[in-house]
Amino acid sequence: MTIYAGNLSYDVTQDDVTQTFSEYGTVKSVHLPKDRETGRMRGFAFIEMDSDAEESAAIEALDGAEWMGRDLKVNKAKPRENRGPGGGGGNRGGGSRRY
Repeated sequence: MTIYAGNLSYDVTQDDVTQTFSEYGTVKSVHLPKDRETGRMRGFAFIEMDSDAEESAAIEALDGAEWMGRDLKVNKAKPRENRGPGGGGGNRGGGSRRY
């Protein structure tokens, strides 16, 4: 199981997250996604802990708690959706064309 932590400060570091969540057990990993274009933190993290019991304790204690000036949203992470082959596209055709 992995924890999703949202509404994080954009100034948060991996060490900040690890330190806070380690109060509830052993943190195995922390992933802080960054925006591809700006390199800025996206305001959420995924945290993996040593056991389900530790993750549940962290969720119970931290969901809704104020941390670094923001109210945290902490819950079980949902599995990533398979979006299929990339690209998108759609119809970019224009109005009338005269030949």
